[in-house]
Parts: sequence; structure tokens; C-alpha cells
Amino acid sequence: MVDVARHAGVSLKTVSRVVNDEPVGQELVGRVLAAIAELGFRRNDIARNLRSRQLNATVGLLIEEIANPFYATIASVAAEIAAAHGTMLITASSEEDPERERALLQDFTQRRVDGLLVVPAGPDHSFLRREVELGMPVVFLDRPPQGLQADAVLLDNRGGSQAGVGALLAEGHRRVGLLLGAPTVPTMRERLVGARAALAAVGVEPDESLVRDRLIAPEEAGRAVAALLDLPEPPTAFFCANNRLTVGALQELHRRGSDAALVGFDDFELAHLMPRPLTVVAYDTRELARVATERLFQRIAGDDDSPPSTTVLPTRLLPRGLPST
Repeated sequence: MVDVARHAGVSLKTVSRVVNDEPVGQELVGRVLAAIAELGFRRNDIARNLRSRQLNATVGLLIEEIANPFYATIASVAAEIAAAHGTMLITASSEEDPERERALLQDFTQRRVDGLLVVPAGPDHSFLRREVELGMPVVFLDRPPQGLQADAVLLDNRGGSQAGVGALLAEGHRRVGLLLGAPTVPTMRERLVGARAALAAVGVEPDESLVRDRLIAPEEAGRAVAALLDLPEPPTAFFCANNRLTVGALQELHRRGSDAALVGFDDFELAHLMPRPLTVVAYDTRELARVATERLFQRIAGDDDSPPSTTVLPTRLLPRGLPST
């Protein structure tokens, strides 16, 4: 089929439609049939059955960590929408491990799920290209795919972090500690770019001594805040690139009795009850999951001709925590 598609100058999906008697323009049908005749193509019925578009009423969702409320919400919304389409959602966690991610996605495709929702962990998703070319719908959410053209639903990570750090700068802060996760994760890179853009906008040179990255657990964020507060010229404010880092920073600032200002990317449960004021970069997690899941079911229903699209959802700053007394 690949040879036929190349010879006829059409897509692999067009060849698949022709040989499976699905609706295709007559001009394309003629080109494909001519190529089949010239190349002596013969259909492999076993392969055809494996690649048929008969739906199994299952879709796969790969997330990072089910214990994180952000991913739990995504799984919940995706399951609701899948059920409304008479489909079962199968969920797995990559635990931020690229090899585990690859193995789980390959397992999903071997199970012939009708489509995939993916919160990516690895730096390369080209291993899915063959499946996508053969008709497997895949939608990425929260992070973009790498090495693969596919639909994606993302947050405005750069704009959100720029607004968050900008709010600190507007309050007069000039020494802002930046707490980040792994720099290999696209969302972290975008949030760092946004933070630096906010500093540049007011003429503040980035101070690398105030940046701590590769932080994962709240405890690591707490230790990073402690080290920064112990500097001869400590930060007067902190920006945390995700909710887990914000929680760790809050714990250390509260323990120290520090009045350093704090902005964190991601809202989180009970943030409004924290014992000190803070600001969060918030967004609608349910909307993120809804848009991505509905896009997947549009693809499953037959919208496989339109090019891959990227949807970016907005963020907003919200005050959280209890006011200072």
C-alpha cells in the first residue's frame, strides 16, 4: 500500500479507502487502481482484517501520574465523554519515563484501541508515525508531540508564566527565585521562556543563581527555597512552575515565617485555605480534557482528512490563600 500510494501520488489513507470500498473521488480512485494494476498489487486479507476500521469501542489515555489531581481530572473528563460515545477508556501512567511511555503506547496500538489520548513524557514520538499514517487517531494534550504531526491541545504556558512573573515585578520585586521541573519537558521550557520575557520587559537581567530546576517533589522545592533564602541577597519573591513545587515552596516559606511573595503555575485543591496569600496561574483543566477528547472522537468518526491542529487554551491569574494578618 505504501508503494501504491507513492506511485499514485496520493496518501496512504486514500489507498486504504479505495481498497476498502470507502467513499473517494473518482479521479483518485482511477489513479489508485491504475497504480495497483501497474505494480501488481494483491491484497493481504490477514493484514486487511488487522487494519480494518471496525471499532472496538475502546480508547487509550496515557497520563503521567494518576495521583496528581491534574491528571486525575483529565482521566475523569475523558472517561465521561468516552462513555457518552459508548466507548470504554483505558488509562495508564507513564510515570514520566520515556521507555515506559513507548511500551504502553505500543501496547495500546497492539490492542487495536480506536484512538489515543497522550500526555507525552518522551522526547520523540516518531515511533507512532506508522500507526498514524495507517489511520490511528492520536491527540496530545498538555504537551506537544515531538517528531510527529498530530493534533494537540495545550495551555498558554509562556503567556501564563509571563503574566505571573510580571505581576511580581509590578509589585516592585526584582530578585525573583524561579523553581522549575525538568528542562527537557516542553511545558517547563515554555514557562521559563515566559518568566524571562517578563524580566526582560522591565529591564531585569536574569540571575542564574536564582534559578533551580530538575525539581520534582514538594520536598525538593522546599529545600531549594531554603537554599535561596540563605543567600546573602535572597529573593523577595518566588515563581513556581507547577503545583507540586508551589506546595513545597509554601511549606518552607511558612516554616520560616517569610513574607516573600509567591506565584505558582497551576491552581490546586485547598489553595484558597493556605495560611498566607499567594497567586496562581489558573486554567480550566476540564476544558483541556474536553477539547482533546472531543477532537479524538471527531477523528474516530471519520474526520481524518483535515491537517493536524493545535489548540491553545488561555490562563488567568487568581488570588489564593488567606490574607496576612
